[in-house]
Amino acid sequence: MSIQIYILSKLIEGNNYPYKLKKELSEPFPFDKIGNLTISKIYYHFESLSKQGFIEPVEVIKEENRPDKQLFAITEKGRENLPQKIYSLFEKSNTVIDLIAGLFFLRFVDKSRIVRILESKLDDMTRKLDKLKLVYEQIKVDDERALMIEITNDFLMDKFNSEVVAIQRIVEKLKEEIK
Repeated sequence: MSIQIYILSKLIEGNNYPYKLKKELSEPFPFDKIGNLTISKIYYHFESLSKQGFIEPVEVIKEENRPDKQLFAITEKGRENLPQKIYSLFEKSNTVIDLIAGLFFLRFVDKSRIVRILESKLDDMTRKLDKLKLVYEQIKVDDERALMIEITNDFLMDKFNSEVVAIQRIVEKLKEEIK
């Protein structure tokens, strides 16, 4: 879904073609490599968005000694659905990494709604963290497994806490922008 958000957001800025968007994903930060995003996957998402009626081909650019480039534009249906795709990304995300594409395109949504979604996630995370602490306190461990249980618990707590802190920072920044 996040690559579709990227494609729709870029097409709002202007007509474009798949290969150019793939290239832009690698500059200045190699998101394409990190996300293992191949040109085939980009074309797949362009085709999917086209079938949904969110984008449409508008022109074929022919250049001598080069493959033809199919230029795409976002449709009105695509413009209307982009915010919902971003909200859905925030609602369904499990980690901060899942939010990255949405964070880059917050200008297309109501930031107050994103804050509410993230605050709800923080509430859920706090409850889960409390449960995790209770479980750890109730574990009866023999000496042989104590070190591994401790390392596992520390890892999970650190990971969970870093997610909470990151989401809190996002909420704070968004609230500052809203003021």
